[in-house]
Amino acid sequence: MFTGLIEEIGTVAGMEMKSNAGILSVSAAFPSDRIAIGDSIAVNGACLTVVGKGAGTFSFDVSPETVNRTSLKELKKGTPVNLERALAVSGRLDGHLVSGHVDCLAVVRDRRTVSGNTVFFFRMPAEYLRYVAAKGSIAIDGVSLTVNTVDDDGFSVNIIPHTLAKTTLAGKKAGDVVNIETDILAKYVERLLRHRDRGDSTGITLELLAKSGFM
Repeated sequence: MFTGLIEEIGTVAGMEMKSNAGILSVSAAFPSDRIAIGDSIAVNGACLTVVGKGAGTFSFDVSPETVNRTSLKELKKGTPVNLERALAVSGRLDGHLVSGHVDCLAVVRDRRTVSGNTVFFFRMPAEYLRYVAAKGSIAIDGVSLTVNTVDDDGFSVNIIPHTLAKTTLAGKKAGDVVNIETDILAKYVERLLRHRDRGDSTGITLELLAKSGFM
């Protein structure tokens, strides 16, 4: 699991595609001796497993599912990427729970400067937009953000100067594509309610969900 708080902006050292899979290499300042083969690192919000490392470089296998669902296949040498190591059990959860499993892609509709902040408007598929709620959490290219507004076509977020400066969102413009992970709690609530509506004997009720803090 991750928090959506970006630790570092790395640089793509190479992306080698083999059929519908790939091998991604990223240059980063992470201490090599503290990252082992098999560790998880979120790259632009996609959880990847370290399969090799060298002097300041880490490599990852990119599965066909990840290629199909994320923007990683578009990465070129020299492209900046958001990086976050997996959350330590003893760590503080300052963002929100992020699994690193990208749901879909979204497109930047507009970018505006408002009172020194940057407001982005995104368009995303309706089948995933139903998991997005105003003042709820969302991960954009791995960055934990709070949703400002939601409409029939997409949503908006406000990004403070610090977050803009510390992530690759600073370089995003209208027409660019980003990875989206919606709030995992919304998916679980939907699944539980679907079983209830089918008459499954799960013991889940709206009252129980509210009492447990899900609503």
